[in-house]
Amino acid sequence: MISQAIRLLILSGLSFITALSLTPIFIKLLDRFHLHKQIRSQESAPVFYSLHKHKENTPTMGGVIIWVTVLGLALLIWLLSDIFGGVFDYLSFVDRAQTYLPIAAMLIAAILGLIDDILGALRIGPKGGGLRISQKIIMYAVLAAIGGFWFYYRLNWDVLYIPFWGNLTIGWWYIPIFMFVIIASAFSANETDGLDGLAGGVMLFAFFSLTTVAFILGRYDLAAFGGAVIGALLAFLWFNIYPARFFMGDTGSMALGITMGVVAMLTNTTLFLPFFGFILVFESLSVIIQMISKKVLKRKIFLSTPIHHHFEAKGWHETKITMRFWIISVISCILGLVLFLMSRFMFLIK
Repeated sequence: MISQAIRLLILSGLSFITALSLTPIFIKLLDRFHLHKQIRSQESAPVFYSLHKHKENTPTMGGVIIWVTVLGLALLIWLLSDIFGGVFDYLSFVDRAQTYLPIAAMLIAAILGLIDDILGALRIGPKGGGLRISQKIIMYAVLAAIGGFWFYYRLNWDVLYIPFWGNLTIGWWYIPIFMFVIIASAFSANETDGLDGLAGGVMLFAFFSLTTVAFILGRYDLAAFGGAVIGALLAFLWFNIYPARFFMGDTGSMALGITMGVVAMLTNTTLFLPFFGFILVFESLSVIIQMISKKVLKRKIFLSTPIHHHFEAKGWHETKITMRFWIISVISCILGLVLFLMSRFMFLIK
């Protein structure tokens, strides 16, 4: 176990250094090709426009740094392992049973998100460019359906872990539950990506929690994958904290959100995910409540959504919002991990 912990730390460090080194080059490329964030118009989102108009033309698609680093390291170390073996065998975390699915999910989601970011930067599409929310949800649903059928029919997964109870066989209900988790994770990650450092920090704590769970369960390759994500996220945050040098973009939020959901399903910790991603849930619920209120009551409950924009409109500086949301995330993740450990301990002593 100690050697596995050292391996995880090495991979996290390699990922951090790699992402940190690549970022300045990537920022120059974004500026050169004018791939900048386009703020929604004053007519379509007056509150949001007044708060964020100064961020127009900030480079976007910074999430590329995260998934390129993680997937690049996975591929490079796997190739070196196949050629030389030795230490590269020790470091390689490409494994059919544990990491094929999250690697594939991250790659596919990242590419789809990248397409949306490019459309937005070029102002192709409605409301200033990019895909509509409904179109994004359809994409999430398609990916989630493919994953759900794969887990159920190919991997024969049909159990859901109930904390302090044990595994519950749910049969084909596994597919809609899987779809809900993936769609909710992707949607929530996308909605949380709205302030400098907010989504990156929240996702960092979520992946730290899931990596800890994977390590405790003995899924060491999956934990190593999580360690690579953590290292890349730390490097991303180095440049994304206020004032952000670039934004994450859909290519980052989609990749991280969907991958987070897949890892939660692989570790069978679905019901702990609301703790690990509490702020993500909070953000998406605010959007849903606002939409229902506008539709049914014909009025807004919040000044602007997602909820972080409401606090901005109330006069909070975005760094205060980000830091407080980080604190809430840390507390919630710790609570989730404590409950996971207590539940596992009680199950083991039965």
